[in-house]
Amino acid sequence: MIRVLLADDQDLVRAGIRMILKHAEDIEVVAEAANGHDAAQLAVQHQVDVAMLDIQMPGADGLWAAERIAARAPAVRVVMLTTFGEQEYVARALRAGVVGFLLKDSTPQELIQAVRTAAGGAPVMSPQITRHLIDRYVAKDAELPTDPRLSRIAALTGREYEVLVMLATGASNAAIGRQLHLGEGTVKGYVSRMLTKLSCTNRVQAAILAHDAGLLPDR
Repeated sequence: MIRVLLADDQDLVRAGIRMILKHAEDIEVVAEAANGHDAAQLAVQHQVDVAMLDIQMPGADGLWAAERIAARAPAVRVVMLTTFGEQEYVARALRAGVVGFLLKDSTPQELIQAVRTAAGGAPVMSPQITRHLIDRYVAKDAELPTDPRLSRIAALTGREYEVLVMLATGASNAAIGRQLHLGEGTVKGYVSRMLTKLSCTNRVQAAILAHDAGLLPDR
């Protein structure tokens, strides 16, 4: 079972998401919170697999909670519940280790699949959304060019470098494997080693570094 924490200050939003997730036999909502402080505490206390956090909550918000969860329970996959009007928060959320973003008006099928995808450690974004977020909200962020992890790209092997570039375009492990003629399990191993060398907690952070280093091909 995938153990899920829901955090949103609106009771109706939490109730709606909870009802949708009840239809998935492999997902269980084990905790709910109305603010970021409680969310961070409950995520650790209940050892959840996925934390779905609203960005704006009274007091401690979802970004605050995401940062605390990353520090206290890095294995928890955090998905931010967003609206189109909250785009300015994306860069900070990515740096906090958030694995994805889900619009509150997503369909029930999209919501369930997002939980499963996040639990598996993959970004909850299509390749197009991944590239768009990196381009618009991260590559132009003035704080990122000084990221000391950029220098670690030089320590990657040739194959790890290839995997990083493809990963940064939003390609899945299966897609990378097809292009490089590698098994999906082999690609997963390369991704794991590459993330360790770059001190990245997830694929999105690695993609940010690749983009900031100018490794992506021109479109």
